[in-house]
Amino acid sequence: MASHRVEQPTSTQPTSSAARPAITRTSAIDAAAHQAFWLLRVGFTVAPILFGIDKFFNWSVHWPDYLAGWVNNIIPGTAQQWMYVVGAVEIAAGILVAIAPRIGAFVVAAWLAGIVINLLTKSPPEYYDIALRDFGLMLAALTLGRLSLAVVPARKAGILPRWPW
Repeated sequence: MASHRVEQPTSTQPTSSAARPAITRTSAIDAAAHQAFWLLRVGFTVAPILFGIDKFFNWSVHWPDYLAGWVNNIIPGTAQQWMYVVGAVEIAAGILVAIAPRIGAFVVAAWLAGIVINLLTKSPPEYYDIALRDFGLMLAALTLGRLSLAVVPARKAGILPRWPW
C-alpha cells in the first residue's frame, strides 16, 4: 500500500533554522485534518440536535410537509407523530457524534441518505434543491467519519493533541 506521507520539497536556497519554524508539511496537514475533524464534529453534534428539537415544535418549518406520500402510507400514525420519531433519532444521532464520532458520523450520513431519498420522491422536482443540500451534508458527514477513523486513534496514541487549539 502506498504511503500517505508528504515529503518536504528540497530547496536550493539556504535557510536559517532560527528564521523558519520547524514545521513540516506533514504536521501542517495533520493540524488541518485535526481542525477539520473538530469543525465537522461540532457541526454534526449541534445541527442534528437543534433540528431534532425543532421536529417537536415546527418553529422553522412545518416538517410533516416534507414527508413523501409513500413514506406516510407505510408508517403508523400521522406525519406529525412520525416527525416526533424523526426528532428523537436526530437528537440521538447528534449525541452519538459527540461521544462516538467514528460511529455517529456514519449514522448521520445514513440518516441523511434516507432524507435525500425521501426528498427526491416528494413531488419531483419540487424538493431537488433541498435534496442536493442534504446530499452535500451527507458527504460532509462521510468526511467526518473518515477523519474520525484517523484522528481519534491518533489522539489516543498521543500523536495528535486532544484539542486542535
